[in-house]
Amino acid sequence: MNLFYFVIALAGGAGLSIQAAVNSRLSVTVGSQPLIAACISFGIGALCLGVASLAFANWQGTAVNLVHQASWKWLGGVIGAAFVFTSIFLAPKISITNVMFLFIIGQLATGLCIDTWGWLEMPTRPVHWWHFTGLAIMLSGLVFFVYGERLFGKM
Repeated sequence: MNLFYFVIALAGGAGLSIQAAVNSRLSVTVGSQPLIAACISFGIGALCLGVASLAFANWQGTAVNLVHQASWKWLGGVIGAAFVFTSIFLAPKISITNVMFLFIIGQLATGLCIDTWGWLEMPTRPVHWWHFTGLAIMLSGLVFFVYGERLFGKM
């Protein structure tokens, strides 16, 4: 795989943590209301994407293709909004690190299922024992990270 793609993915992961912190602080500014903060964040994001897509995307024939899509394909925006709200809501309650760790575990487990069974019209990919081993190591890391003090006390 191209190293550049790995760097982009790492930057995206860093962006998620930064986004959770920024949006959490925005929530405090708007009266500790995570739904309002999520709405503002999503609105600004939609505006930025709208400008970028008007400038760089080819919109020819898009409307015709959209009409004939299965309704489940519209859920990406709903899931994105839920993600933004969840990160805003949980970050001050359980810490950004714990939120991101749990998000990563959820992403890996779901991604493994999508790759294995081709859910959501995605291509299937071979899944091997080392994928499950890596996920188990991540899960054990989560246990140590979140419950380490309870398990081992303060050192």
